[in-house]
Amino acid sequence: MAALAAMRADTSPLTGKHPAHVFRPLSEVLSRWAADGIDITSFHAGVENAKRRYAGHGLAVMLPLDRVLVGCESSRAGAFGGFHHPDQGYRHLQMVAVITMFGPMERRNPECPALALLDLLRAYAHDCLHYGSRRRYVEVAGAPVRTQYGINYRRTKGQCYSAADKHGSRHTRNLGVVMEGACDREARDLTRQTAERFGVTEPSDVLGALAFRDVTGTLTEVDTGRVVDLLESTEQTRYAAALNGYESGVNRRYAVFLGDYAPGEEDDFHAILLTAIISGDVRALGMWLDDRHGPGTFMGLFRSPGYFEPS
Repeated sequence: MAALAAMRADTSPLTGKHPAHVFRPLSEVLSRWAADGIDITSFHAGVENAKRRYAGHGLAVMLPLDRVLVGCESSRAGAFGGFHHPDQGYRHLQMVAVITMFGPMERRNPECPALALLDLLRAYAHDCLHYGSRRRYVEVAGAPVRTQYGINYRRTKGQCYSAADKHGSRHTRNLGVVMEGACDREARDLTRQTAERFGVTEPSDVLGALAFRDVTGTLTEVDTGRVVDLLESTEQTRYAAALNGYESGVNRRYAVFLGDYAPGEEDDFHAILLTAIISGDVRALGMWLDDRHGPGTFMGLFRSPGYFEPS
């Protein structure tokens, strides 16, 4: 606990990966945007909706806004931020989420505030689920080692419970992908509801439209199969490629997984998975799978043959 406390007191190793960006706590960023005339109501309404939904899955405490660091006002020419910006996300050891403002980052305020707020909501709702997922640590040679995260496990020598998916696979048998997909499906459902409630519509530009469909979970295979070549900005092209890769490697695989093992019951299965991720208790999930697919389904689906082999 002392080692974890020391890591959580210093976030500079995380923000230091982005020396060109200025990072501020999410609470401060929202206050600055509001002071500059941006209506941030949609973000707060989305968070309230998330609190209600997450409470139903057993998550009582949301990620504190001051533990979310938002990057903007970058000194790097052409910097472009958002959910798919590299080297960001929730970091469990530091208990901090590092995210960036969607769109061009060489400025104090977003170029498209409505879309930037939706992207911010999606990232925050997503990271709240990571923050609230069950974690277990053990001490190894004086350092904390995570042996459980949600419904996923790792031995102290590094062996993961489930193996990585094969490159290019449309399916997943990897618990990391399942958990990431479950968190993002929930976050994007919330973001889509917020967009509908506040009448936020799809932008007309190519990348804006792609990002809007991404944050609202309405991407199609045509979208992700399209090569977005924005010659005026290398960073925007890289962002679009990361967006497409995440959709095919996480969200689409998770959707196929739900369809494979819960046809016609995808929503119920998703809810059971989320509850298990937050509690760390797989008994109800295991019984649900066993009732439909036979005894030992969870272990048969996910446990790799090498999990108990010597490292």
